[in-house]
Amino acid sequence: MDRPAATIASALLFGASFLAIAMIGPRAMSKEPRFPLLSMEQLTDAQKPLGEEIMKVSSVGLGGPYNPLLRSPVLGQRMFDLWHYLRWETSVPLKLNEFAILIVARQWRSQVEWYAHAPLAIKAGLAPDIVAELKANKRPSNMPQEEAAVYDFVTELTTEHAVTDESFARAKKLLGEQQVVDLTTVTGCYVATAMFLAMAEQSVPPGKEELFAPGEP
Repeated sequence: MDRPAATIASALLFGASFLAIAMIGPRAMSKEPRFPLLSMEQLTDAQKPLGEEIMKVSSVGLGGPYNPLLRSPVLGQRMFDLWHYLRWETSVPLKLNEFAILIVARQWRSQVEWYAHAPLAIKAGLAPDIVAELKANKRPSNMPQEEAAVYDFVTELTTEHAVTDESFARAKKLLGEQQVVDLTTVTGCYVATAMFLAMAEQSVPPGKEELFAPGEP
């Protein structure tokens, strides 16, 4: 084969290979999971009590942040107990609490956090339009005053690492001191949750479509 023909053949082969990779997609080409998903049958005596509690409440089974945390069951249990308070015993109204979690999920582009909590936020009364705008990485429009206060408070705290006097005063007036403390805690806890998920490369359950495309801002 002469050089021009060889060059053309190489280019065609490269193009075909690139197309094949693009069609297969990153999930099909992905490496082995950092933390293989555990089943209840695989859990040790130290892990099993936590696993049983997880299965009662989790929409992702033993997946999501639970999968890596099961490797450290004492820490996992304490995180589970904190999540329990922040989900079902917090002073923050459920709609606002789930909104705060979604704000963090969007900042981190956390597939699992968004997959698990977007339906819960809508069920709790957060408007689907607000959820859609947040997913599109926009400041939601037409937010009621309490939702706007939560958005500004959480966004400033997580991106600026501070809260302005104006945003703090508004949140304190609308929510009260206990809710401001609980709102701060749920924000920090779900940043930590997003970190667990990012470190472990945990995504949505098998067969479910990812919510954020690679490279999406």
